[in-house]
Amino acid sequence: MTTKIHRNPDTIYKPVGNYSHAVEVQGPNRTLYISGTVPELPNGQVPRDFEGQCEATWNNILEILKSAGMGPEHLVKVNTYLTSRDQADANSRIRRRILGDARPALKVIVTQTIESDWLLEIEGIAVAPV
Repeated sequence: MTTKIHRNPDTIYKPVGNYSHAVEVQGPNRTLYISGTVPELPNGQVPRDFEGQCEATWNNILEILKSAGMGPEHLVKVNTYLTSRDQADANSRIRRRILGDARPALKVIVTQTIESDWLLEIEGIAVAPV
């Protein structure tokens, strides 16, 4: 039997609209699908600079993983959406520091975000044993 659990930790910003920060699927393994996560802080503020936004976004991802009893080592796929190619080096440096030895499949795209204040958005998939 497969069970779905919607993960919206109280330690990060509340989803706006009809979505969850993540959906965990429990079966033989637990699979966590993490929605596009943005650089919004729990108080609703958005850091002004890219590095602050990148840190905030990854901290939100880590909190979502933690809410499912997972960590960065459980990430199997990460998609990152940047608003400028100029952000690629800082994004890579911060991601490597936060993920440590974790090496998920990765995609980085330069595009626009739905809010002009957001300089990036990150989504992911994590898998852990039951």
